[in-house]
Amino acid sequence: MLIHSASQLLTLAGSPQRGHELGRLNILTDGAVLITDEKIAAVGASQELRSAYPHEPVLDAGGCVVMPGFVDPHTHAIWAGDRAAEFEMRLEGKTYLEILAAGGGILSTVHATRTASLERLLNETRRRLWSMFSYGTTTAEIKTGYGLRTAAELRMLQALINLNGEGPLELAFTFLGAHAIAPEYKDQPDGYTHLICETMLPMLKDWWPSHAPYLETPFVDVFCETGAFSLDQSRCILQTARQLGFPLKIHADEFDNLGGTRLAVELGAVSADHLVVTSADEIKALGNSNTVAVGLPATPFGLAEHHYTPARAILQAGGLLAIATDLNPGTAWCESMQFAIALACRFLRLTPAEAIAAATINAAAAIGRADRVGSIEPGKQADLLILSVPDYRHLGYRFGTNLVQTVIKKGKVYPV
Repeated sequence: MLIHSASQLLTLAGSPQRGHELGRLNILTDGAVLITDEKIAAVGASQELRSAYPHEPVLDAGGCVVMPGFVDPHTHAIWAGDRAAEFEMRLEGKTYLEILAAGGGILSTVHATRTASLERLLNETRRRLWSMFSYGTTTAEIKTGYGLRTAAELRMLQALINLNGEGPLELAFTFLGAHAIAPEYKDQPDGYTHLICETMLPMLKDWWPSHAPYLETPFVDVFCETGAFSLDQSRCILQTARQLGFPLKIHADEFDNLGGTRLAVELGAVSADHLVVTSADEIKALGNSNTVAVGLPATPFGLAEHHYTPARAILQAGGLLAIATDLNPGTAWCESMQFAIALACRFLRLTPAEAIAAATINAAAAIGRADRVGSIEPGKQADLLILSVPDYRHLGYRFGTNLVQTVIKKGKVYPV
């Protein structure tokens, strides 16, 4: 298939973009893309490619923007139930940590998810995945973390494996048994940490090859935060995971600066996420590392907080910056990377070009897949979007509507 007549073809060709380089879109005017066998075969001017491949089936982009599909590198998209009542509590003045201490927050979703049938869990999650896809997300990371028991966490992984097989949204998997202290260990956080290190992670290592032999090894993540896991507990979990061969991620510095970002750099984590109150020294360390800083602007927005990821400081330090939705039932029920881009422009002070790069090629780097998705280059997977607008700057400028008119996943066309 030959897609032609794009007003702007945003290729984002090249490696993930560090520091002040962020925002390099590599735009082709009146661009075209040739797709063969689910992959991009050629990129160039419309007239040139139409002359070179006169017998290919064509798709006319109609003078609209063509760009890579969004990559959402941080979501909690699998859960059961909702927390609408908790939203009302926050509006009445209760803080996130106060709600968590009272048994709400993550723990209320844990109860709903543990008791949900597999069919219900699949159905509710499937609807969210289709919504994400319709808004242009073609690859997404999804974490477990609402089971907090070995069997429940593995059941969530099995559901995600099933959903990945259904498609069209392609998933990257993360094991987040360390999302919160399990209610059975409320007064024994070290005991729960020991359970994760001595039971959950070794069982996951044995379980994964027999249940997902052709899929990539999942990441292991930990919520390093006051009220969740301390720095020492986080270190124990991540070091154990690394010894077992798992790639690493971390939730860090959302509310308190405990040192989680430095730990991520030290252990070679693929990403460190949230990073709202990260210290200047740790930002400098990020800038000297390959750990991707993932900003989640929908989360402080959802909490009506005023502090966001210090994106400009991270870029000044030469860091790799990505953005994600943090789709979850408590603080950011947001299925749209377009809205994450709009928030990033306003609160992270990114330009539309910077935010688009952070949502595509750099987001792909945050899940270790920049070699196959996140840009439009020969040899990469044919994951593209056709927008309904002629200029990429409408992304970020507009919000609350869907600017994607067509999603192309592995060369297959899905009108929105």
